Amino acid sequence: MTIRVLLADDQALLRSAFRVLVDSEPDMQVVGEASDGAEAVALARRERADVVLMDIRMPGTDGLAATRLISADPSLAHVRVVILTTFEVDDYVVRSLRAGASGFLGKGSEPEEMLSAIRIAAGGEALLSPTATKGLIARFLAQGGAADDDHGPARHARLGALTVREREVLVQVAGGHSNDEIAERLEVSPLTVKTHVNRAMAKLGARDRAQLVVIAYESGLVRPRTD
Repeated sequence: MTIRVLLADDQALLRSAFRVLVDSEPDMQVVGEASDGAEAVALARRERADVVLMDIRMPGTDGLAATRLISADPSLAHVRVVILTTFEVDDYVVRSLRAGASGFLGKGSEPEEMLSAIRIAAGGEALLSPTATKGLIARFLAQGGAADDDHGPARHARLGALTVREREVLVQVAGGHSNDEIAERLEVSPLTVKTHVNRAMAKLGARDRAQLVVIAYESGLVRPRTD
């Protein structure tokens, strides 16, 4: 199956470099380029993209607004957005994740990291390594831990629908651990972990693991250490 990739960045030279890289892979194809967020949303619909590499800062409709529009559109539920940022964590990353992004990637990443990120996102996973998750937590604390919308209380209420094991798995996901790592920690199989993750996502209305991390902190299930 070929992963259909959309490039959204206001720098044409950078888009060209990304296109060459992505199109060199046998399992990927660039299906469109956008110079702003509005164009990215329109192309995602028209070209049936699987993954959007979205620059966070663009003129007009920026990457944050575009990500929110994509995640709010039921017809684009299959689309995964990977935020491209100059730094691993910047002022917009937490809001991007809350808006529906599957994760983020530094523009200075190695080519193999970017290709791996596309495959991970297309597979429904989240680009949240333990290091990145620590950055997310730090930014969350800096913003006072408040949600940008009114979903926090509703999500807290929905935690009651989770089983004890699903809560345990959610805590591990919030720590940035992979299914294999969680399986080892909880002494269960990776397939069992995947099942619990999928069930938690369905019950909490999360698009992917990145959203589970945000929900875990917004709901108060997991509280960041401040030491």
